[in-house]
Order: sequence, then structure tokens, then C-alpha cells
Amino acid sequence: MPSSAPATTLDDATKPLFWGIDIGGTNIKIGLVDDAGKTLHFDHIPTQESEGPQSAVDRTAAFLAKIEQELGLSHEDVPVIGLGSPGSMDIPRGYLLDPPNLPHWWNFPIRDAFAEATGRPVAFINDANAAAYGEFWVGTGQRQDNMVLLTLGTGVGGGIVVADELVDGENSFGGECGHMIVDPSPTARLCVWGGGRGQLEAYASASAVVDRTRERLTAGGESSLSGLLGGSNTELSAKAVYLAAEEGDALALEIVDETAFWLGIGITTIIHMIDPGLVVLGGAMDFGGEASQVGQRFLEGIRKEFHARTFAHVAKGTKIGFASLGGDAGYLGAAGYARKAYRKRMQ
Repeated sequence: MPSSAPATTLDDATKPLFWGIDIGGTNIKIGLVDDAGKTLHFDHIPTQESEGPQSAVDRTAAFLAKIEQELGLSHEDVPVIGLGSPGSMDIPRGYLLDPPNLPHWWNFPIRDAFAEATGRPVAFINDANAAAYGEFWVGTGQRQDNMVLLTLGTGVGGGIVVADELVDGENSFGGECGHMIVDPSPTARLCVWGGGRGQLEAYASASAVVDRTRERLTAGGESSLSGLLGGSNTELSAKAVYLAAEEGDALALEIVDETAFWLGIGITTIIHMIDPGLVVLGGAMDFGGEASQVGQRFLEGIRKEFHARTFAHVAKGTKIGFASLGGDAGYLGAAGYARKAYRKRMQ
């Protein structure tokens, strides 16, 4: 897993350079990245969400200025800034609309606020799209023309790259794969964000894993996880399910397999619409990823479901694998998207 440690020095960097900013509910990740996708500097500052967006903009701009001064960089050296933020958003206007995890930031012109504070143009994208572009540029998808990323965490995010272009959509809602319908029944589960019934996020997110596990345990299912139920200090989590699965817990393994089943359905739908050739799974909920037998079982379950529902030549020409950039994907993708915007300007 990447460490966010600098991968190059200023003397060895390929200019121009680009800032990549990845806004989260708790922290704002900030990386200075060269034209080849190597990191010169990385840090993070607290989001301090309740203080509002302008405070975060001002603190971030002051941090960028400080680092640029220390390194002796001018605006010409770092001509464009990339900004990834949670949605919902209006990308053409540069506005945050009503992101659930940033309630004090609603209806804010975040792109122009950053541009004014830093004195440079800002390339503004959804945070999941930023992660997708990072994996596409310098991660698992770097030798591909097309790619889909699903980020598995509290919810299910997504990003779609087609022929080097991110799919933003008419309503800045492109790539929101977690909100596709996988279960149309009237009793389908509810999505954690927004309450949409039967959406992929309601079955394949960390929140969904916890909810389904709690239901099984409450109904009397036997598991080593039973002791984590109840009270405000419950420690039941997707990670706890993964750890129990690693120990061979039958209920935990059943939850892992069910999650793979639903993701297999969702991924099949995505592939039949876009035919990207590569689907990458990122985010914290990977059940250990490639390094874990449970993670490998999870991935094989997804592939098995996809192969059972698709056409032979599509299965043969499609790869499904884990992401490689971890938590660095967002700032790297934001920087990469700034690089893309700069190159368009220079044509």
C-alpha cells in the first residue's frame, strides 16, 4: 500500500507541477505532484467542517503558499490546482450543493473560492471521480484506455473513465454507481445515503455489511461476532466481519460471499453498459484485498457472479481487480485532472 511519502525530489521532478487536494469530512489531503505522477510533498490538515468552507479554503491556500515558498516555486511552476470534493455538486458552476458529510458547506462556490485564494485556475471534480482518475493515471488502470472504479466504504462511490475522459454527466452525477438499482423488490434494503431502495450501496457498502450482520446475529445466528452486539459502544464493523472471516467464522464468510454476489450483479450491469475492460475495487472495505485469503475469496466471488451473467467474449476481455493507490488515489487523481486541464489549455 502506498505511504504518501515523497516519491521524488524537486531536482528530479518533471515540471510542471500540480497540487492535488482531496477534501474529506475529517481531513483535507494535499499533495504536490509532478508531470509524471510522482509526489514531491504530501500532508493533510483538519477539515474542521463546522467552521465552514471559507475557513478551509483559506487554511489550505495558506498551506500551499507556505510549501511553495519553502521550495522556491512560482505560480508558473504550479499552474493549475486540482480539487476533489464529496458531492452532490454542480461541476459547471463550481458549486457544492448538499454533500451529506459537509452539512455546513452547502451551496458554496468552492471552485471559484479556491481559485481566488490561490490565484490559479482550479480543476474541480467529485472525490470518487478523483480517485478513479488517480488509479487510471498512475495506478491499476494506467495501461488502460477505459476503467471503472468502485470505492467501497461507508457507502459505494464510483468513477468512470472512457477514452481518458471522466464521465461527469448532465447533472454532475455521472459515475454514481453505488446508486444503481440491483434489487427492485418492494422490500429491498434502503441505501445509507438518501434512502434509495434496492441500490447497490444498500447491499455492498461497509454500512450494509454491518446492518446485515447485525440482523443475522439478532435473529440468533451463531458467530464469534455475537459479543459485539448491543449498546452504544458496539464494535461491530466491516473490519470485525473481515477478521472473523479470516478465522473461519461461518456467518462472517456468508456475509462476505453475499456482498460479492451483489457486487457481481452491479458490476455486470456497469460492464454491459460501458464495456470498460477493467473494473477496479478501492476503498477501505476490501476484506483484506489481495494479501488476504478472504479478500481473494471476495474477488473470486464477484468474478464468478459476473461470468455467470455475461457473455463469454466479454468475460474474457474484462479484468476485475483491486486498486493499488489506497488513500492516495484522491489527491493523485485531483492532481492528474489538473494536469489534464493544463494540457488542454496549452493546445
